[in-house]
Amino acid sequence: MTGRVARSHRRAGWLFLAPTLAALALVALWPLLRTLFFSTTDAFLDDPTNYGFVWLDNFVDVARDPQWWRAVENTLVFTIVSVALETLLGLAIALLLNEAIPGRGVLRAAILVPWSIPVVVSAKIWEWLLHDQFGIINRLLIDLHLIDKGVAWTADPSLALGVVIFVDVWITTPFMVLLILAGLQLIPAEIHEAARVDGVSWWKRLRSITLPMLRVPIGVAVLFRTLDALRMFDLSYVLGGNGDPTMTMTIYARNHLVSFQELGYGSAASTWVFLLIALIAIVIIGAIRLDRTSLR
Repeated sequence: MTGRVARSHRRAGWLFLAPTLAALALVALWPLLRTLFFSTTDAFLDDPTNYGFVWLDNFVDVARDPQWWRAVENTLVFTIVSVALETLLGLAIALLLNEAIPGRGVLRAAILVPWSIPVVVSAKIWEWLLHDQFGIINRLLIDLHLIDKGVAWTADPSLALGVVIFVDVWITTPFMVLLILAGLQLIPAEIHEAARVDGVSWWKRLRSITLPMLRVPIGVAVLFRTLDALRMFDLSYVLGGNGDPTMTMTIYARNHLVSFQELGYGSAASTWVFLLIALIAIVIIGAIRLDRTSLR
């Protein structure tokens, strides 16, 4: 009788999941399979029905293109630096907002404003703020006698990627604050109170209690941000266009797929992006699982 009830519950669970799985197959699996298919062809976007199979040639050509590796390097630098800064700032701000300070509710709401603005809108705002002739940032730096003339922040190859990272940190740090703050709320207050009574300093409580108990929430937050940063397109495209200094893997794939109409080659580049992101996701998820195991 118990086994029959369990089987009935499993069937009911699958029935409830069926619409979601069907939607995922429609919006995710089918486009992925089509991309994999076209990546083995020499199809062009203007006539996708006229193609021949080239099998793995497109993948080899992408791997041999120096511009692709420049895009990979830009993407990795952007991801590592931006996620590291967002994690550190997010942790610091979350620790502050977790304390009983005046106006904490207002601060929690205000900190989410940059994240709530669409990325393209934020990029255009910062593009004007950093404008070499009319931007307020350059005007302030000139008035403070830190620079002699306006700096073309997004046009200078040595500064462009740094600007993209800076704007991304401004936009996405609230996301990290939100996730880390949620993790802080799950730590029982009694643990900190007992440590406080025993005379444990704030710094030691942070190292010995807070950070160990935040490892998994921070790991999940880093996973989400890393996957989002690896596929970043809009911010870099608005601020840097198609320029090599800010070109990411997704911009590279988009250029060949849309601008050059190379459906086969662009699909192969998109598949490389998918494979690299999947590999990094597997590594991070494995690290989180190992961390959870060590905490038990």
